[in-house]
Amino acid sequence: MAFSADHWAFVFGVLGNIVSFIVFLSPLPTFYTIYKKKTAEGYQSIPYVVALFSSMLWIYYAFLKTNTTLLITINTFGVFIETIYVGFYLFYAPKKSRVQTIKMLSLFVVGGFGAIILVTEFLFKGAIRGQVVGWICLIFSLCVFVAPLGIVRKVIKTKSVEYMPLLLSVFLTLSAVMWFFYGLLLKDINIAAPNILGFIFGILQMILYVIYSKKEKAILKEQKLPEIQKAEVIVKDENMNTNKKFPELTQEQIIDIVRLGLMVCKDKVHVATCPHGTTCEAKVDENVPKLQTMEV
Repeated sequence: MAFSADHWAFVFGVLGNIVSFIVFLSPLPTFYTIYKKKTAEGYQSIPYVVALFSSMLWIYYAFLKTNTTLLITINTFGVFIETIYVGFYLFYAPKKSRVQTIKMLSLFVVGGFGAIILVTEFLFKGAIRGQVVGWICLIFSLCVFVAPLGIVRKVIKTKSVEYMPLLLSVFLTLSAVMWFFYGLLLKDINIAAPNILGFIFGILQMILYVIYSKKEKAILKEQKLPEIQKAEVIVKDENMNTNKKFPELTQEQIIDIVRLGLMVCKDKVHVATCPHGTTCEAKVDENVPKLQTMEV
C-alpha cells in the first residue's frame, strides 16, 4: 500500500520531533557545568530566550493551521525545556546578567509575543491571520538560522573548530531536513522555506569542521618536542671571570687524569718520620701548584 503525502508528512514530522528533541537537550552539559561552578558567569542567556520565543510563536501558528499536531508537540516541549533553562540561568547568573535576561524576557516573550497576538487577532481574520503569523515565523526563523554565521566566521578567523561542536551541527542539519520535507509535503512554505537555509548552513559548518580539523591534526604532527641537549661540564677558572664549557669527559679520560694526579702527588709528597720511627705527618712541597676548583 502506497503512502499518501499526509502519511509521509507524519513520518517526517515524527522524525523531526525526535531530532529536535535531541537538539533541545543539547545544552544540558552547559547547565551541568554551571551547576558545578555554582555560577552562570561567562555564559549568555540570549540563545535560550530566543528559543523560548520561537517555540511559543510556532505553537501559535500551529493552532491557526490544520494538520500540524506534530509541530505543536515538539514546540510544547521546547517551551517547557527552555523555560527550565532560563529559570536555571537566572538562579545562578550574577546580578547584571540576571537583569539583562529579565529585560530580554520582557522584550521577546511578554512584549513581542503579546503584541503579535493582539495585532493579528484584531487586524486579521481567518486564513489571512494564519498567513501573517506564518510570515512572522518565517522571518524570525531565517534570522535564527543566520545566527551560526558568527560561529562560521570565528572558525575561519581562528582556523580552529573548538567553538563549533560537530554533533550539534549534524543534528541541526538533520532537523532542517526533516522539517523541510514535513512542510513540503503539507505544502506549507512557512515551515519548509526557513529549513532550506538551515540545511545549507548546517552543511557549511560540517565542511568547515572537516577542513579545519584536518589542518589542526597536521599542525600537531609537525610540532616536535625540543631536543634535550647533552649535559656539559663547566669549569670555573679562578684567574678569569668567564666560564669555559667543555664536553662531558668519558670514563677512560677520568681514569687517566686520576692516575696522572696520583703519579704527581707521589713524586712531590715527602714523608717525615718521628724520632721513634713511626710516621707522624706528611709535608707537601709548596712548589706544587694548587689544583683549580672544578664546578659541575
